[in-house]
Amino acid sequence: MKILAFDTSSQALSVALTENGNLLGKIDVTIKKNHSITLMPAIDFLMANIGLTPQELDRIAVAKGPGSYTGLRIAVTTAKTLASTLGIDLVGVSSLAAIARNADVSGKIVPLMDARRQNVYAGVYEHGMAIKKDCHTALSELLDSLKNEADITFTGEVAPFRELISQELPQAKFIENSERRLPNAFQIARIGAVGEIADVDTFVPNYLKKVEAEEKWLETHDESTDTRYIQKI
Repeated sequence: MKILAFDTSSQALSVALTENGNLLGKIDVTIKKNHSITLMPAIDFLMANIGLTPQELDRIAVAKGPGSYTGLRIAVTTAKTLASTLGIDLVGVSSLAAIARNADVSGKIVPLMDARRQNVYAGVYEHGMAIKKDCHTALSELLDSLKNEADITFTGEVAPFRELISQELPQAKFIENSERRLPNAFQIARIGAVGEIADVDTFVPNYLKKVEAEEKWLETHDESTDTRYIQKI
Protein backbone atom coordinates (compact mmCIF):
# COMPACT_ATOMS: atom_id res chain seq x y z
CA MET A 1 0.00 0.00 0.00
CA LYS A 2 1.38 3.38 -1.04
CA ILE A 3 0.62 6.21 1.38
CA LEU A 4 1.14 9.94 1.04
CA ALA A 5 1.30 11.53 4.49
CA PHE A 6 1.73 15.12 5.57
CA ASP A 7 1.57 17.37 8.60
CA THR A 8 1.28 21.17 8.76
CA SER A 9 -0.11 21.38 12.29
CA SER A 10 2.84 23.40 13.59
CA GLN A 11 5.62 25.66 12.36
CA ALA A 12 7.24 22.65 10.67
CA LEU A 13 6.04 21.04 7.46
CA SER A 14 6.57 17.33 6.88
CA VAL A 15 5.68 15.20 3.85
CA ALA A 16 6.41 11.49 3.38
CA LEU A 17 5.73 8.67 0.95
CA THR A 18 5.69 5.06 2.12
CA GLU A 19 5.05 1.69 0.53
CA ASN A 20 4.06 -1.25 2.71
CA GLY A 21 5.55 0.46 5.75
CA ASN A 22 8.85 1.34 4.10
CA LEU A 23 9.88 4.97 3.73
CA LEU A 24 10.34 5.93 0.08
CA GLY A 25 11.15 9.57 0.74
CA LYS A 26 10.50 12.47 3.09
CA ILE A 27 10.71 16.25 3.11
CA ASP A 28 10.90 18.29 6.31
CA VAL A 29 10.85 22.08 6.40
CA THR A 30 11.53 23.29 9.93
CA ILE A 31 11.67 27.05 9.35
CA LYS A 32 8.48 29.06 9.52
CA LYS A 33 6.89 29.22 6.08
CA ASN A 34 3.45 29.74 4.59
CA HIS A 35 2.23 26.14 4.41
CA SER A 36 -0.47 27.07 1.91
CA ILE A 37 2.29 27.96 -0.54
CA THR A 38 4.81 25.21 0.25
CA LEU A 39 2.70 22.08 0.84
CA MET A 40 1.66 21.17 -2.72
CA PRO A 41 5.06 21.99 -4.26
CA ALA A 42 6.67 19.77 -1.61
CA ILE A 43 4.27 16.93 -2.45
CA ASP A 44 4.85 17.36 -6.19
CA PHE A 45 8.64 17.48 -5.75
CA LEU A 46 8.73 14.36 -3.58
CA MET A 47 6.49 12.30 -5.85
CA ALA A 48 8.34 13.38 -9.00
CA ASN A 49 11.72 12.47 -7.53
CA ILE A 50 10.48 9.08 -6.35
CA GLY A 51 8.79 8.47 -9.69
CA LEU A 52 5.22 8.02 -8.49
CA THR A 53 2.07 9.44 -10.02
CA PRO A 54 -0.96 10.44 -7.91
CA GLN A 55 -2.94 7.61 -9.50
CA GLU A 56 -0.56 5.08 -7.89
CA LEU A 57 -1.43 6.21 -4.36
CA ASP A 58 -3.69 4.05 -2.19
CA ARG A 59 -4.21 6.27 0.84
CA ILE A 60 -3.78 9.79 2.20
CA ALA A 61 -2.81 10.15 5.87
CA VAL A 62 -2.96 13.62 7.38
CA ALA A 63 -2.35 15.18 10.79
CA LYS A 64 -5.85 16.16 11.92
CA GLY A 65 -4.86 18.13 15.01
CA PRO A 66 -4.57 19.59 17.45
CA GLY A 67 -2.31 22.42 16.37
CA SER A 68 -2.32 25.63 14.39
CA TYR A 69 -5.83 26.47 13.16
CA THR A 70 -4.52 27.71 9.82
CA GLY A 71 -2.07 24.85 9.41
CA LEU A 72 -4.71 22.23 10.14
CA ARG A 73 -7.16 23.74 7.68
CA ILE A 74 -4.51 23.75 4.95
CA ALA A 75 -3.55 20.11 5.49
CA VAL A 76 -7.07 18.78 5.90
CA THR A 77 -8.40 20.67 2.87
CA THR A 78 -5.52 19.38 0.76
CA ALA A 79 -6.00 15.82 2.02
CA LYS A 80 -9.74 15.86 1.35
CA THR A 81 -9.24 17.26 -2.14
CA LEU A 82 -6.65 14.64 -3.05
CA ALA A 83 -8.60 11.73 -1.57
CA SER A 84 -11.82 12.81 -3.27
CA THR A 85 -10.22 13.51 -6.64
CA LEU A 86 -8.24 10.25 -6.67
CA GLY A 87 -11.00 8.16 -5.10
CA ILE A 88 -8.73 6.76 -2.38
CA ASP A 89 -8.84 6.32 1.40
CA LEU A 90 -8.35 9.19 3.82
CA VAL A 91 -7.14 8.66 7.39
CA GLY A 92 -6.76 11.36 10.02
CA VAL A 93 -4.00 10.97 12.62
CA SER A 94 -3.53 12.81 15.90
CA SER A 95 -0.68 15.31 15.66
CA LEU A 96 0.23 14.46 19.24
CA ALA A 97 0.24 10.72 18.56
CA ALA A 98 2.74 11.26 15.75
CA ILE A 99 5.02 13.33 17.99
CA ALA A 100 4.81 10.67 20.71
CA ARG A 101 5.64 7.89 18.24
CA ASN A 102 8.67 9.86 17.09
CA ALA A 103 10.06 9.97 20.65
CA ASP A 104 10.87 6.24 20.68
CA VAL A 105 11.45 5.84 24.43
CA SER A 106 10.03 3.56 27.12
CA GLY A 107 7.60 4.64 29.81
CA LYS A 108 4.89 7.25 29.45
CA ILE A 109 5.36 9.94 26.81
CA VAL A 110 3.70 13.35 27.00
CA PRO A 111 3.70 15.27 23.70
CA LEU A 112 2.99 18.99 24.10
CA MET A 113 1.96 21.78 21.78
CA ASP A 114 1.83 25.37 23.00
CA ALA A 115 -1.78 26.62 23.16
CA ARG A 116 -0.72 30.00 24.62
CA ARG A 117 -1.45 31.61 28.00
CA GLN A 118 0.15 28.69 29.89
CA ASN A 119 -2.23 26.25 28.21
CA VAL A 120 -1.18 23.25 26.16
CA TYR A 121 -2.50 20.61 23.83
CA ALA A 122 -1.35 17.35 25.37
CA GLY A 123 -1.85 13.62 25.55
CA VAL A 124 -0.25 10.74 27.43
CA TYR A 125 1.00 7.78 25.41
CA GLU A 126 2.61 4.45 26.20
CA HIS A 127 3.65 1.71 23.78
CA GLY A 128 2.22 3.79 20.95
CA MET A 129 -1.25 3.93 22.50
CA ALA A 130 -3.07 6.87 24.06
CA ILE A 131 -3.71 6.27 27.76
CA LYS A 132 -4.98 9.81 28.30
CA LYS A 133 -7.10 11.36 25.57
CA ASP A 134 -5.68 14.36 23.71
CA CYS A 135 -6.91 17.52 25.38
CA HIS A 136 -6.58 21.27 25.72
CA THR A 137 -5.67 22.03 29.32
CA ALA A 138 -3.84 24.35 31.67
CA LEU A 139 -0.25 23.19 32.04
CA SER A 140 -0.55 23.34 35.83
CA GLU A 141 -3.49 20.92 35.78
CA LEU A 142 -1.65 18.53 33.48
CA LEU A 143 1.44 18.49 35.68
CA ASP A 144 -0.63 17.97 38.80
CA SER A 145 -2.22 14.89 37.23
CA LEU A 146 1.22 13.41 36.47
CA LYS A 147 2.94 13.87 39.84
CA ASN A 148 2.81 10.18 40.71
CA GLU A 149 4.32 9.00 37.42
CA ALA A 150 7.84 7.66 37.93
CA ASP A 151 8.89 7.14 34.31
CA ILE A 152 7.69 10.02 32.15
CA THR A 153 9.17 11.84 29.17
CA PHE A 154 8.05 15.14 27.66
CA THR A 155 8.43 15.97 23.98
CA GLY A 156 7.11 18.39 21.40
CA GLU A 157 7.01 22.12 22.15
CA VAL A 158 8.51 21.82 25.62
CA ALA A 159 10.97 24.74 25.55
CA PRO A 160 8.59 27.41 26.98
CA PHE A 161 7.56 25.08 29.80
CA ARG A 162 10.70 23.12 30.62
CA GLU A 163 11.63 25.06 33.76
CA LEU A 164 8.16 24.71 35.28
CA ILE A 165 7.93 21.02 34.33
CA SER A 166 11.27 20.34 36.01
CA GLN A 167 10.18 22.20 39.14
CA GLU A 168 6.88 20.37 39.45
CA LEU A 169 8.09 16.96 38.21
CA PRO A 170 11.78 16.50 39.10
CA GLN A 171 11.62 12.96 37.72
CA ALA A 172 10.59 14.16 34.25
CA LYS A 173 12.84 13.52 31.26
CA PHE A 174 12.92 15.36 27.96
CA ILE A 175 13.60 14.45 24.35
CA GLU A 176 16.76 16.42 23.63
CA ASN A 177 17.03 15.75 19.88
CA SER A 178 15.13 18.62 18.23
CA GLU A 179 14.24 16.54 15.15
CA ARG A 180 12.55 13.93 17.32
CA ARG A 181 10.42 16.62 18.97
CA LEU A 182 8.93 17.73 15.66
CA PRO A 183 5.95 16.28 13.78
CA ASN A 184 7.09 13.56 11.40
CA ALA A 185 5.08 12.56 8.34
CA PHE A 186 6.66 9.09 8.35
CA GLN A 187 5.02 8.47 11.72
CA ILE A 188 1.76 9.88 10.33
CA ALA A 189 1.99 7.29 7.54
CA ARG A 190 2.77 4.44 9.96
CA ILE A 191 -0.20 5.24 12.17
CA GLY A 192 -2.39 5.99 9.16
CA ALA A 193 -1.67 2.59 7.63
CA VAL A 194 -3.78 0.94 10.33
CA GLY A 195 -6.05 3.87 11.19
CA GLU A 196 -9.77 4.18 10.71
CA ILE A 197 -10.81 5.35 7.25
CA ALA A 198 -12.62 8.68 7.41
CA ASP A 199 -15.62 9.91 5.48
CA VAL A 200 -14.11 12.46 3.12
CA ASP A 201 -17.21 14.67 3.08
CA THR A 202 -17.55 15.01 6.86
CA PHE A 203 -13.89 14.88 7.90
CA VAL A 204 -12.80 18.00 9.80
CA PRO A 205 -9.76 19.01 11.89
CA ASN A 206 -9.70 18.16 15.58
CA TYR A 207 -9.00 21.60 17.00
CA LEU A 208 -9.74 20.62 20.65
CA LYS A 209 -10.40 24.31 21.35
CA LYS A 210 -12.70 26.93 19.89
CA VAL A 211 -11.05 29.74 17.99
CA GLU A 212 -10.64 32.90 20.08
CA ALA A 213 -13.25 34.82 18.08
CA GLU A 214 -15.80 32.07 18.69
CA GLU A 215 -15.07 32.04 22.42
CA LYS A 216 -15.69 35.79 22.62
CA TRP A 217 -18.90 35.43 20.61
CA LEU A 218 -20.17 32.69 22.92
CA GLU A 219 -19.64 34.94 25.95
CA THR A 220 -22.62 36.99 24.78
CA HIS A 221 -24.66 34.25 23.09
CA ASP A 222 -26.39 31.09 24.21
CA GLU A 223 -24.27 28.10 23.17
CA SER A 224 -27.32 25.83 23.38
CA THR A 225 -29.04 27.50 20.45
CA ASP A 226 -29.09 25.77 17.09
CA THR A 227 -27.52 28.69 15.25
CA ARG A 228 -23.78 28.14 15.06
CA TYR A 229 -21.10 30.80 15.28
CA ILE A 230 -19.73 30.05 11.84
CA GLN A 231 -23.17 30.64 10.34
CA LYS A 232 -23.30 34.06 11.97
CA ILE A 233 -20.06 35.21 10.38
